Amino acid sequence: MKTAAAYLVCIAFLCGTAWSQKRVVTATQANGLYRSGENEIRILSLGKNKLRIQMDLLWRYKNPEPGANIGEAYGEATIENDVATFRPEGTEDCTITIKFLPKNRINVTEDHMLNCGFGFNVSSEGTYRKIRAGKPKFDSQR
Repeated sequence: MKTAAAYLVCIAFLCGTAWSQKRVVTATQANGLYRSGENEIRILSLGKNKLRIQMDLLWRYKNPEPGANIGEAYGEATIENDVATFRPEGTEDCTITIKFLPKNRINVTEDHMLNCGFGFNVSSEGTYRKIRAGKPKFDSQR
């Protein structure tokens, strides 16, 4: 009986250790163009836990006339394990968190969205899928 209990404790410890290990994202895994609906995010690893980020965001509406509100953000993010923290250039109190997920996906959340300077109803939040791997093309003025 003691052997079985010791065995179960050992399995629980090993499983807990495996689940608690941090996932480190490589440059190859991070680099690329990601899309969610019409929103796009370009990510490039710069080394030393830094990423270059460019976001092109859109919110379409049809009332009273068809149109769209836009948002953009760019700058450098810091990455630790599989989570990047991005504070876009020219903003105050805007923090965007990018969590790298398996299968070439990222999950994006925002703190203080109104301080990010996006257009009305424009948000970067959501789950994005990588549509192009490798070094993305950035707008030259950013």
